[in-house]
Amino acid sequence: MKRFWAWGALIFGLLYFLLPLVGMTNFSLKMRRGSYSFDAYAVVLSDPRFQETFTYSVVMALFTIAFGVLLVVPTAYWIRLKLPGLRPYVEFVTLLPLVIPAIVIVFGYIRLYNTSSWLPLTGSATGTNILLMFGYATLALPYMYRSVDTGLRAIDIATLTEAAQSLGAGWTTILAKIILPNVLVAVLSGAFLTFAIVIGEFTMAALLNRPAFGPYMQLLGANRAYEPAALAVIAFGITWGCLGLIQLVSRFQKGAQSAA
Repeated sequence: MKRFWAWGALIFGLLYFLLPLVGMTNFSLKMRRGSYSFDAYAVVLSDPRFQETFTYSVVMALFTIAFGVLLVVPTAYWIRLKLPGLRPYVEFVTLLPLVIPAIVIVFGYIRLYNTSSWLPLTGSATGTNILLMFGYATLALPYMYRSVDTGLRAIDIATLTEAAQSLGAGWTTILAKIILPNVLVAVLSGAFLTFAIVIGEFTMAALLNRPAFGPYMQLLGANRAYEPAALAVIAFGITWGCLGLIQLVSRFQKGAQSAA
């Protein structure tokens, strides 16, 4: 009986998530009357605004990932090595973006960094891009920190650090050549999640008036019929592609460890 309910719950969950996706995909293929076609996808992919906004979001995602790695890896490493008593407090801070709405964060940014403030980041496109990157990094912080912290928990960082120092390695060398390679899968997991968040984020990009992919999806959805469904399928595929890459990288590392 337990197995029956378990399979029933699994089938219900699959149908709950898959049926809307199937319906949306089916609708996106009906732009040409009387037959299935990829016309909606062709229109979306050939739209210069799609290419511009998607490229912008990809570039912002790469910068956000780089900034997140440079911020989180040394912080998580130093807390585990030297300041374990601060770990609960740091974890609490990293969880705040999950409970504070993005609109609150971005309004705080605008209030602090507007053109009349001591650091007028919103006064230029470059400054606004930097501010948006900080916002994206804040939204991704819970996932990036959790991934890196889990990776650090799986290795003996104290022994590795002592061994590296005994050979004359400095802190930069230890982080770049010893710690980072050992938590690379964890970092990549956080990076793929960050990429998925940045690609679909709407609130911050819209309120900061940046040409990102999220506002473009909203604008297209308000003015077209079939193209938004095609765009949603594309965005869904990107998100699941990131999750698939996480699993692939994890299995690759497990295979490499087993072979070693």
